[in-house]
Amino acid sequence: MRTMKIGSTTFDFSNHIAIMGILNVTPDSFSDGGRYLAVDDAVAHALEMIDAGAELIDIGGESTRPGSKPVSVEKELHRVIPVIKKIAQHTTHPLSIDTSKAQVAEEAIAAGASLINDITALRGDEHMADVVSNMGVALCLMHMQGIPETMQVKPAYQDILDEIKSFFQKQISFAKSQHISQDKIIIDPGIGFGKRTGHGIEDNCVILQHLSELAVFHCPILIGASRKSFLGNLGQTIGSLSASDRLEGSLAAATIAAMHGAHIIRAHDVKETKRCLDVVKCVLQKQ
Repeated sequence: MRTMKIGSTTFDFSNHIAIMGILNVTPDSFSDGGRYLAVDDAVAHALEMIDAGAELIDIGGESTRPGSKPVSVEKELHRVIPVIKKIAQHTTHPLSIDTSKAQVAEEAIAAGASLINDITALRGDEHMADVVSNMGVALCLMHMQGIPETMQVKPAYQDILDEIKSFFQKQISFAKSQHISQDKIIIDPGIGFGKRTGHGIEDNCVILQHLSELAVFHCPILIGASRKSFLGNLGQTIGSLSASDRLEGSLAAATIAAMHGAHIIRAHDVKETKRCLDVVKCVLQKQ
């Protein structure tokens, strides 16, 4: 499956790579926490990303950086719903709600969202599958070992690729058993979520190198490597590059992901990522 309708937009992923702009309306996200807490600031940034080339906007009201703690449903709703409503007044671009809470997802969809980006892949809230099925929206299933608060403490794998593929086989089957159509499902291997980095072990690089193996699931593949901590470890003293210094690494990861079969690139730096992917698209079309 390569064609997917998200909201009023139909994406043909057989020959297209879409950019998903990141909009964190949180005080503590690892890269841009606190910058877009005010509704007008968040909306302005979303529209700037659309102007720069983003085709989807992913809105999150709960930080999922390593070590982060969950927030209440009420707090998450307070952060995201006014933003979604106001962005939806200015654009028809699909809006994604980055949440693992069914109530937040349901109210976000009512406000104008058309994609649920669930980092728990339907494991975090027993009611999430019903929301997706009943409201007929698109769903992104992400692989994560553990939970954000503890996922980077001691992640361990025998074979990370086999485990990710087994995970998707299980969660896609579960989603379909809950009356979620496969043509509504996107998969995300979860760069930086419970993956080993530093000290010579780079699970995220292995995932990017072998990303094409996930094509067996016939779902669009989303990659979110933008400004992730592993980019600050490669060729450096661990952690020596701050999030603001990871643009070049983010663009390299986006390039590799696109060349290996990614269909959606989730990015903070939309303008730069679009320029990068324009080159990738040209090369891929010439093959």
